[in-house]
Amino acid sequence: MMLHPELLRAARTARRPLLRATALLGAVAVTHLVQAVLLALALAGIARGEAGALPGLLAGVLAAVLLRAALARWQRAVAVDAGAAVRTGLRDELLLRLGRGGPRNRAGERAGAVRATLVDGVEGVDAYVSRYLPQALVTCVLPLPPLIAVALVEPRAAAALAPALVLALFAPRWWDRLLARRGRQHWGAYEALSADYLEALQGMPDLRAAGAVGRVRARLDAHSAELHRATVAKLRVSLVDTGITDLAVQGGTLAAVLLACASAASGETAATGTYLLLLLASECFRPVRDLSRAWHSGYLGVSAADGIAALRTAPDAVPDEGSVEARWADGAPEVRFENVGFTHPGGTRPALAEVSFTAPAGRTTAIVGPSGAGKSTLLGLLLRHADPDSGRITLGAAETTAYPLGELRRRIAVVSQDTYLFHDSVAANLRLGRPGASDAELREAARAAGVHEEILTMPQGYDTVVGERGSALSGGQRQRLALARALLADAPVLVLDEATSAVDERREAGIVDELVRAARGRTCLVVAHRLAAVRHADRIVVLDGGRVESVGDHAALLARDGVYARLAEAVRAA
Repeated sequence: MMLHPELLRAARTARRPLLRATALLGAVAVTHLVQAVLLALALAGIARGEAGALPGLLAGVLAAVLLRAALARWQRAVAVDAGAAVRTGLRDELLLRLGRGGPRNRAGERAGAVRATLVDGVEGVDAYVSRYLPQALVTCVLPLPPLIAVALVEPRAAAALAPALVLALFAPRWWDRLLARRGRQHWGAYEALSADYLEALQGMPDLRAAGAVGRVRARLDAHSAELHRATVAKLRVSLVDTGITDLAVQGGTLAAVLLACASAASGETAATGTYLLLLLASECFRPVRDLSRAWHSGYLGVSAADGIAALRTAPDAVPDEGSVEARWADGAPEVRFENVGFTHPGGTRPALAEVSFTAPAGRTTAIVGPSGAGKSTLLGLLLRHADPDSGRITLGAAETTAYPLGELRRRIAVVSQDTYLFHDSVAANLRLGRPGASDAELREAARAAGVHEEILTMPQGYDTVVGERGSALSGGQRQRLALARALLADAPVLVLDEATSAVDERREAGIVDELVRAARGRTCLVVAHRLAAVRHADRIVVLDGGRVESVGDHAALLARDGVYARLAEAVRAA
């Protein structure tokens, strides 16, 4: 019996229903024993020509069969409920852990591999917990009663059955280490293939455009063959396990049958004892055979257990130890960066060095600079995707680390250039951050983002399904819906990271004007490459090489011969 600590930990969340399922499974096994005894008595009566008790014995057999059917149905329902509780709880825990890990922790993980663990791996845990564990507990106890009964009737038969039982239960454990290694190899190949297929499906338009579909298909074929080899290697070891168990079961049963026949032929055992030996010998091994079947059903959970444990125990990107309540009397907080320094993991040069500036409460502050200047890194630190290596960031009167992580992020609405929309209606996507928003508020946010009129032209208006990742929309429409969603969230801090990069410049100017009006009273941080999107900001911070090069308004920065003026000159030249 392979008992993985991660799977036992998951099973603890449904301890009581699993114990009930185990008790019911034991009751089902007891009905088999009762049936065997009654059949033995009935056959012995027939052999002696005594048919008087036969109707009562056969009625008892029928009652045992009907009771077993009812108990089995009840047991399966309890086990299914227990498995579903474990599956749901484990998925919720893993998703929460992934959410707390942040982009910094997920950088080395492939979405397809994580999907395989969350879906297929957890399904395997369900089968392991709901079927294998109850059967394992029953198998530890139930072979003993029939073995003791056999020993009372014919000690030599018990002496033949006992070693066979020990062999069937413990000999396959010699292969557990090899089987576990083969299982990890199989699961690794399965995760890799799942990740490759997901990437191929998501990137199919680009693959077709690049003429790379054939090459990717060949790579998928190679990885599929690798998975096949890993599966066959695992099955070889598993078949050895099954072969040893079956050999012990069949050999032990055969030895007991031969001894029973010899004892009957010599007259040492009466007819009743002979039939009891024949039927109870088989019942000794019934739990072992059932355990073998349950093992093959739940083995996927054992294979995925290490991946599940890795996801569950992955460290948080940042500690969540804050306790300050996020309240600001004026409705919007001041954002302050004080000597902030940060180097990306594995980096050799700081992405930010001694960055200091203030975004006034209720005003719009733009952050500009050439590519690689550290703009997005700065916003990531504000959202606590990571914490600064030096310096501090304050929101209102407290550092960002002083607020609970969920509370901090609820107070900051973010629109990035990489917009994600779900396969749902326009209205449902807009209400993501504020489920209780009214239809009027929905339309007001859409107008401010410059997308309301286009929504009305869609087949079902705000009820139109946008497709996976917003596939039914243009890039500009996706970004404007994300802008509307952020405005609807009504957070006191609004962060726009290249939020209008997919919108043409003519429309961008109108959207920016609407945003300035709609965001009045909020603290806004705007990152943009196109200076038209930031020229009306109350304050502009210019980053260069991870440092603050200058701070001022549009006119003042143009008057200086600095980075901002050179960026403006490059725009005019283009």
